[in-house]
Amino acid sequence: MSSNKETFGKTLIFVFIVCLVCAALVSISAVGLKPLQTSNRLLDKQTKILEAAGLLEQAGKDVKGTYAKYIEAKMIDLDSGDFVEGNTDMFDERRDSRDVTKSSKPKNDIAGINRRADNAVIYLVKDDSGKVTTIVLPIIGSGLWDLMSGFIGLAPDLNTVRSVVYSELKETPGLGAEVLNPNWKALWPGKKMFDEQNNIAIKLVKGGAKAGDVHGVDGLSGATLTSNGVEHTLHFWLGDEGYGPFITKFRTQLRDGGM
Repeated sequence: MSSNKETFGKTLIFVFIVCLVCAALVSISAVGLKPLQTSNRLLDKQTKILEAAGLLEQAGKDVKGTYAKYIEAKMIDLDSGDFVEGNTDMFDERRDSRDVTKSSKPKNDIAGINRRADNAVIYLVKDDSGKVTTIVLPIIGSGLWDLMSGFIGLAPDLNTVRSVVYSELKETPGLGAEVLNPNWKALWPGKKMFDEQNNIAIKLVKGGAKAGDVHGVDGLSGATLTSNGVEHTLHFWLGDEGYGPFITKFRTQLRDGGM
């Protein structure tokens, strides 16, 4: 009997030691992999920004080099629209939005984000002469199942669409996930976000937009809620509680020759 108890005790000690070793190995692996994971996330974000900027094909395998050459990341205060200092590489809108000292609740949360970070990072795309050719703005808003995030590329008038690129979503394949379909993304270039009175006019049209409608884009077939989410997201971020103040100031600076 005593021998059995002794054997059982040794077994427990052995299992305990194995558990400690495994936990240590997992912890060491997690710490060791973190820099690689951070680097991969940054590379993925730069890839999507280059796609929104229309430079991904040109970049080829040199994403980092092309990004460094043509993209200038700038942090802005969303309420004022002014440029501010900040670490643009490490900025995380969702992380800041969860910090009540760095975010606020929108008065009209049509994007369904609950809280909006006080700051945002925008991306100025420049040609070889240094002239701004495209402005890439991050967006985030509710889809059918969860938040969807991505980027919109706009011409310097901050009205004419260059691209709409989604990067993170949990929508249904074949339905809401069709925002990733190249054919749907190809419908956006040349569309206008605002009408002549500077009202946000972009819309997703169920059944398809009419030919010549510069403000209409085909809705996603069988995914009305996702289509509504995309439209509401664009209206929120282009409005006064999103990039509206920045858009106004940028257009003024551009008109006055300041950009």
